[in-house]
Parts: sequence; structure tokens; C-alpha cells
Amino acid sequence: MLYYVIKNYKFMTEPIITVGITSGRKIALKIVGEYYLPRLNLYLHGRSYFEKSNRGILLESTLGTYYINENDIFVAANEDNASFWVHNVKIGKGFHWEREEDQHFLGNFKFVHENGEITLVNIIPLELYLESVIGSEMSEHASSALLETQAIVARSWTLAQLGKKNIIPHNEYREKGLRLRWRERDSHTLYDFCADDHCQRYQGIIKTSTLRTAAAVDKTRGIALLEGEKICDARYSKSCGGVTELYENVWSKKAHPCLESVYDFVAPTYYSDWDLSVEQNARKWILAKPEAFCNTEDETILKQILVDFDNETKDFFRWKKILSQNEIAELIHKNLHHDFGEILDLIPVERGKSGRLVKLKIVGSKREFIIGKELEIRKALSESHLYSSAFIIEKENVVNNIPQRFVIYGAGWGHGVGMCQIGAAVMGHKGYKFDEILSHYFPHAKIKRIYK
Repeated sequence: MLYYVIKNYKFMTEPIITVGITSGRKIALKIVGEYYLPRLNLYLHGRSYFEKSNRGILLESTLGTYYINENDIFVAANEDNASFWVHNVKIGKGFHWEREEDQHFLGNFKFVHENGEITLVNIIPLELYLESVIGSEMSEHASSALLETQAIVARSWTLAQLGKKNIIPHNEYREKGLRLRWRERDSHTLYDFCADDHCQRYQGIIKTSTLRTAAAVDKTRGIALLEGEKICDARYSKSCGGVTELYENVWSKKAHPCLESVYDFVAPTYYSDWDLSVEQNARKWILAKPEAFCNTEDETILKQILVDFDNETKDFFRWKKILSQNEIAELIHKNLHHDFGEILDLIPVERGKSGRLVKLKIVGSKREFIIGKELEIRKALSESHLYSSAFIIEKENVVNNIPQRFVIYGAGWGHGVGMCQIGAAVMGHKGYKFDEILSHYFPHAKIKRIYK
């Protein structure tokens, strides 16, 4: 059994995890090799269709039509040559890069009923899962140090989530005129993880696994970050914007010593002593382009960390977004489900250590309200998400106290907690080893092999 509080971590073994791949009324698979269903003594190969029905789950295959039970496990008849393709898997759900693609998986699988549909669940050893996560999160051409660092951070996060799987997070606080929501990963009850950015990207082991990603996972096998005697709930995002954020300013209220705020510099700079929770400092910081590991335009380095659809975003370190009065009023009405009327002002109420907004006051002609935390703010002002909540707002063309345009200047891409992936890519490119990169972003964590 895997424990969140590790007492005998030297004797832990590699866990087998379950990952929800895709859901629908009907799911099509292409079986390579053979999969065996013991209960029906059935060997499955070729094209197979699984459909929700009144009698359970209908399976149509080249061998005939069958009804299978929820949680019936299809086992690879030969692990060396059995795999399965899944068609039209939606990735990037709710983000600006959302799309569908075909994906190829190893391991066993089953189906469960979920929200009136069926969900395909992959059953796979953790280390094999990590090979895909690394390849899904970054390019196979990344430096070895970066791949190894990502493997350890992703493994730590995965183990930490397994250890608190049955803990239902409290993620909302309300009082008059204020609502705070924080997006801690909801505990999946029918499987351990989903396959998208909500958990970690897991987009097909065959597509993304290479000899280099496999070598990075193998070299770091069983190595995790520890916070005292616990697995560090390690986090990562694309770009911190120059400073990483505290865990408690993004997710739950509980602080984690291993997830402190750090400046993404190699040595003290002009900005090192700035308190970015102070509005005046945050404004100057966001409008500047300070020295930082993640402040790079080197395409060679960026291609290591930005996979194809991530490359559609170019302005990750500092960015700008312009919204008309009509656009911002419609977005806020749609996303917060209240009519604020015309938007008169957007007022920073509280910022975190990285300058990210934790609370934002929306002032409209009909009502005013304070929202938070960071993801709730990002979602309120965008069709999907703003790149981050580290932003300032300029009002332009004010007519009768009503701004006709809002210009948003921002810093960073993502929540900013833990490892900055682009910063880590730069460090790897400069010759830093995985332990040095980890010590930079997680200065209070220990690096330990907890199983072999």
C-alpha cells in the first residue's frame, strides 16, 4: 500500500495506476495484438466498439457482439506486442489549444460508467506512465537534465496525489460580496487520474515515448522529492514569469514548505528584494522584462519544452491582451453568471509573492464583487484562461466614467507554483544537473529514492 506519510519508503514498490483516457456514449478502439477478457474467455483484436446500453456496455468486435461488465479488465495477452489505439481523444479541455487526436497506449484497460457515459480507463505501471507524461509535457529533444528533472517532479506529484486520493478537497469560500474558489485537483473516484492538463498530460505512450524519455525515467526510477517524511506535492507550470508562487495562494489554504516562492535567478539582482505582493512593485515588475531563467527567446531551448500546440503561444514571459467594454462585460457576465452591467473598474485586492492576483474586485454599473483565487480570475476574463493572474489593467478612452477599452499586461504562463518548466529548460541547456535544478525550485525538499 502507498502511504502519503512515508515511514518505510525504502520498502515501497512501484504502484499500478489507473488513468481515465476518454468518455462518450460510444468509444472506438483499434487493438494491436490481442487482449484477453478472462470472464468471457474472449481474445480481442482488430477494431472494437464499446457502447453504453441499457444492459450495460455493448461490445461489437470482429468476433461478434457481447455485453461486458463495468470494470471487466482486458489484459494484454502478450505485453511485448499488445497495444490499443483510441480515436478522437479530446486534449487541452477548456484551454486555448483544445483539439482532438488519435492516441496509442500500452497496458491493460477497462470501462466504467461516468456521468451518463462510459469512460475508457488505462491500467499501467507508474514508471511506464511517466514516460508518456514527460513526452507529452515536453519535446524528446530536451536536455537529459530537463527530462530527468521533469520525471522526478511528475513522479512526486503522482505519488502525493495517490496518497491523498480519498481526501475530498474543500475548494470554496463565500461571504457577502466575495467568492474564492481554488482549483485543487478534484479527487477522481473511478480512477486515479485523468489524461489531460487537469492532472498531467498523458497522450499516448507510443507517440511520446522515446529512448531518451525512457532513459530519463529509468535513471531516476523511484526518486521523489520529500517534504520531511511526506512526498512533496510537487507542482510545475510553463513559465513563472520570473518568480514562483506560494502553493496556498493557488490551491488549498495549507502551506507546503517544499513549495516556497523563489526568484528565477542564478544570483541576486536589482529585483531580488522586491515584495511583489505590493501593488506598486507588482506594476513595475510586470511592465519590466527582468533577468530570469525563463526570460528567453532562444528557439532552440523553447522547442525543448514547448510541444507543437504549445508553440502557438509565443508571448509567455510578458504578454498583452486588449478587451473592449462590450467584450469584457460579456465575458464576466458569461463566466460569473451575473450581469455587472458596464464594467467600470478592475481593482487588485490581494497579490501573491509572484505578483499573481489572488483577489480581484470587479466594479460594474449594476454590482461589484470580489473573486479569487488565481484560476478563477484567469477564467473570468477570458473565453478559456488568461495565461496567468500576474497582470495589471490599464483603462483607456474613459467616457462618462465608463472605460471603452481595457488593456491587460501580464507575466508568466500558468499558476507559477513549483518548477518553472521553461526556466528549468534554460538551466538544463546551461549545464545544470537535475539535482541542481530541483534544489533551485524546491530549496526545502530532499531528493530521495523511495523504491527500486
